[in-house]
Amino acid sequence: MTADSARGGEHLRIVTLAVYASFAANGVLVASWASRIPQMRDDLGLTPSTLGLLIVCVGVGTLLALPLAGHLVGWLGPARAVAHGGLGAAVGVATTGLGVLFGPPVVGIGLLIFGFCTAFWNVAQNVEGAAVERASGRAIMPRFHAVFSIGTVVGALAGVAANGFGISVPAHLCTIAAAVAVTCMVAGRHFTEANPDDTGKPEPGSVRRAWREPRTIAIGLFAVALAFAQGAGMDWIAVAAADPGGMKAAVASLAYAAFVAGMAVTRWVGPTVLARMGRVAALRASVLLAIIGVLAFALVHQPIGLLFSAFVWGCGIALGYPVAMSAAADTPRMAAPRISVVASLTVVAFLGGPALIGLIAEHTDPSSTLLVVAIALLLALPLTSALKPLSTT
Repeated sequence: MTADSARGGEHLRIVTLAVYASFAANGVLVASWASRIPQMRDDLGLTPSTLGLLIVCVGVGTLLALPLAGHLVGWLGPARAVAHGGLGAAVGVATTGLGVLFGPPVVGIGLLIFGFCTAFWNVAQNVEGAAVERASGRAIMPRFHAVFSIGTVVGALAGVAANGFGISVPAHLCTIAAAVAVTCMVAGRHFTEANPDDTGKPEPGSVRRAWREPRTIAIGLFAVALAFAQGAGMDWIAVAAADPGGMKAAVASLAYAAFVAGMAVTRWVGPTVLARMGRVAALRASVLLAIIGVLAFALVHQPIGLLFSAFVWGCGIALGYPVAMSAAADTPRMAAPRISVVASLTVVAFLGGPALIGLIAEHTDPSSTLLVVAIALLLALPLTSALKPLSTT
């Protein structure tokens, strides 16, 4: 091994660790504020409708940012976008925490800032993650998303600890926000391009062009179906598990844990699966596995069956979103615009999917409602061909 190749390998390792740090910080921040929602509700005396309106501010901020995310990341570059986006999201969460002292309007402003800045932070870290993939020659994007999931667990546990020790919401969220801001600024300094050939800003009009590309839209629609299945699982598995057979709350919680565990495990082993099977074949097998898991979960009402089917469901949908991001970023100069298109489409599924499930559940039982998820996944199967790798030139 030459000195230049050794230095290149060390540089790539540092960049990879920086991307891991960004994804982990993102997960910690998201879960930290979410874990304190009940305390914020009680401290402010919010009604359910008021609380719901405040939480919607996150979605509004995200929807406002995503059409601009490709421009912002292309203009700033992934390094500065992650540093600024992470800092802005941290400011938003800190403002949300301080809103407990100053009232609901301040909470709403904080959540709006949080949603806006998190959106282009997410696009930037996925663009850099795709650059690491190209430089390393390994499909490691699923592992970055696995680390995000680990970050959410850490953030949630920190929230539990803060509640247990009586730490106030402002003190907890401001502390977490400060730590995340520092992490993102340090990580961003190492977000130099993983591969020098990947440099260069998107061409003018590239975002508009990305919205007119059939392949990009097909990738986005595939990601929508997988995001819908993921969101439905996150929000409705525990409800569906507890309802049909009168299962105890513990079983329902375990079903949710099995689902999340399936996602985390599969994302961590994802690079090996993708290397052996190839992107398209692995995704087709994953979608079929997810369909089996969803159908089994909807039709089987015994505790062991529910836990196993929830795990299979989680395994099946785990690779969809991160691999869609990789596919969108196959061409370096168009990575940011295409990822912003895919992210814009999937955020609609993440935000609106669980609500759609809820509306359908008004007319049937939750388990039967989840059959809609299987239909969405079935429609996604033919779209997997759109994720075939492109040349990176």
